Amino acid sequence: MKPHGARANIAHREWSLEVGSDGILVLRLAGRWLMHDHLPQRAAIERELSARPTARALAFDTRSVEDWDSGFVVFVRQVLNVGRDRHLDADLSGLPAGVRKLLDLAAAVSERETGRGARPAPLLARLGGAAIRGAGQAREMVTFLGDACLALGRFVGRRARLRRADLLVTIQEAGPEALGIVSLISFLVGVILAYVGAVQLRRFGAEIYVADLVGIAMARQMGAIMTGIIMAGRTGAAYAAQLGTMRVNEEIDAVRTMGISPVEFLVLPRMLGLILMMPLLTVYADIVGILGGAVIGVGMLKVGFLPYWNRTWVAVDLSDITVGLISASVFGVLVAIAGCLRGMQSGRSSAAVGLAATSAVVTGIVFIVTADAILTVIYDALGL
Repeated sequence: MKPHGARANIAHREWSLEVGSDGILVLRLAGRWLMHDHLPQRAAIERELSARPTARALAFDTRSVEDWDSGFVVFVRQVLNVGRDRHLDADLSGLPAGVRKLLDLAAAVSERETGRGARPAPLLARLGGAAIRGAGQAREMVTFLGDACLALGRFVGRRARLRRADLLVTIQEAGPEALGIVSLISFLVGVILAYVGAVQLRRFGAEIYVADLVGIAMARQMGAIMTGIIMAGRTGAAYAAQLGTMRVNEEIDAVRTMGISPVEFLVLPRMLGLILMMPLLTVYADIVGILGGAVIGVGMLKVGFLPYWNRTWVAVDLSDITVGLISASVFGVLVAIAGCLRGMQSGRSSAAVGLAATSAVVTGIVFIVTADAILTVIYDALGL
């Protein structure tokens, strides 16, 4: 076999292409192939291959290569890409074992598709994919709810395997540490309700009924809703981030390996802490919101503090407080479920943890609004 080829010499590195009579194009490499030595570019490779149109396959001879790094892998990858564009079969057996492994790894992780120039999937296919994903998510949620209910039943029967210290920590985080933000938001909500009501009631000389508006609104709806939204953005996201980070660090897998249920050991304390604190935080939010309304009623409308207080006491009855506490308890369960569910579903990367926290907030708020609409209809049907 009499090869025909061209040779390129650069410093202490050389490479040549030779085509044998059997049509196999052999790339012979020698010397040191390091990234800082300015390796050949794709244009040079294409030029050399274009000069050998009779080649039908590509092989490598690296027996004379003295040293190489990632730059050599990039060069080989470029050669393979150019050969693939020219429909050349590649034989990698002549490459070092380390290079072959790196090339296999690069091929195993495909490049991210940009979608440019791709035709969108048919509408029916997209609808079917969305339905399949929705069914899978619904199945995961039902499974999680079943596990949570079983864990709660074992807790009631004093058979749950959880640490009391974890429960106390979650109660501290979900309760006393949330008083600051709950106080600020509830006070401002009371001020806003009173101010909006004052603008309308002042036209009829009925400023005193601002107390009714603020008291009933805070006790029945706004106290529970605002507290639930605050806890969804604060505590629900924290739960998702904590559990997601545990998945990344394989702590949940370690708990499962020891024969302990992750739902029972990790999820149950967080759920109990939030469920127990939500009604108390709601009562506190109601009081702060009513005080915020009193600031507008007494300071802006010149209503005396005692008349304002007496009117609030008359307007707000036990049924209003009961409705608010029931809603708060339901919202607490939903926020805890949303946060823990998204945390347990999190992927094993930092980006996935961030997405889990975001999804927990969105899911919690959607649950709260939906549940509030349903509960409002139920309360009306029951005459509450």
